[in-house]
Amino acid sequence: MSTPARYDFDTVIDRRGTWCVQWDGVADRFGVDGLLPFTISDMDFETAPEVLAALRARLDHGVLGYTTWQQDDFLSAVAHWYETRYGTGIDTGRVVYGPSVLSQLSQLLRMWTAEGEGVVVHTPTYDGFRKAVLGLGRELRGVPVGDTAALERELARADAKVLVLCSPHNPTGRVWTETELRETAALAHRYGVAVISDEIHADFVHDGYAHVPFARVAGDGRWAVITSASKSFNFPALTGSYGLIGDPGDRTEYLRRMETGEGLASPAVLSLTAHIAAYREGSAWLDAVRAYTAGNLAMVRERLDTELPELAWEPPQAGYLAWIDLRPLGVDDEALQRVLIERERVAIMPGAVYGAPGFLRLNVGCARSKAEAGVAALVRAVRAVA
Repeated sequence: MSTPARYDFDTVIDRRGTWCVQWDGVADRFGVDGLLPFTISDMDFETAPEVLAALRARLDHGVLGYTTWQQDDFLSAVAHWYETRYGTGIDTGRVVYGPSVLSQLSQLLRMWTAEGEGVVVHTPTYDGFRKAVLGLGRELRGVPVGDTAALERELARADAKVLVLCSPHNPTGRVWTETELRETAALAHRYGVAVISDEIHADFVHDGYAHVPFARVAGDGRWAVITSASKSFNFPALTGSYGLIGDPGDRTEYLRRMETGEGLASPAVLSLTAHIAAYREGSAWLDAVRAYTAGNLAMVRERLDTELPELAWEPPQAGYLAWIDLRPLGVDDEALQRVLIERERVAIMPGAVYGAPGFLRLNVGCARSKAEAGVAALVRAVRAVA
């Protein structure tokens, strides 16, 4: 898939000095400033021009008062996106709003679990899930991606209350099939376990695969979908997420908690503006940036096939995060990180962050030249310690 000429993803935009977590906050995680970062999962690209135009128009209005998300412009845009992107009709009466996907997750965990009860996740596990579950005093229980027998064993435990499903999966980039999702929904319903499906990476599924919204397969069980356009259109700094909650009583309780317990009745108006513009006008830009990052991933595969063929690495089915298994080379994780940081001056997320020593997660949501520099640094570092 070629990238339309009207979008420029090759030009490097300097993000230093913009309070950017990936660039300006690199020392917080890696202990050293000035590293070339391939870390937190945002992209180095400007958001879609259609989104920027809508934001400018909203700012030109000049009044930034309290705002409601429970209005047709927003709800119909969400419904339009699900229908046109995923062929799935949704009941907008099930929609809820929140400041972030992880905030929604925490609120649902408070609703559906008590301290000490079990929350099941797939391993390797996005570190935000681990922090939310453990921070609330719940017990985190991991099952390997794709191990249905292990999943059923954990869901069958009497105190297992919630399955947190990452769909598509972060960090592996795995896209669940409709059959797998239906089986998961049936297992959860059988054992009385609620499902929270985080679908924030859904829009970045690559050619040959298809995202299936959990809302399509959920059936009669207790469930919620939590997501946002902020990942796919690269505006997380605006805050804002939304979701779907299956049971009307659960939806009412969620909104009550958000509005009274959290004081979050009014959303960020620029987030609403960005969501509406993205879902109504941003499809072509999203297809273009997805194609460009797929090209970056193909470059990573070509380089690794040439330089480190023992890895037999394959690009992820979704996303712009290259999940790389270095275990065939017997690389020492700590030694590799020292070389990457001290000699190569790059920051790449170690797999241990996600409970998977021996892996790396390389963010290639960036200009091709930067992605090439990152892979070259990685190859040199691996050769230095392997």
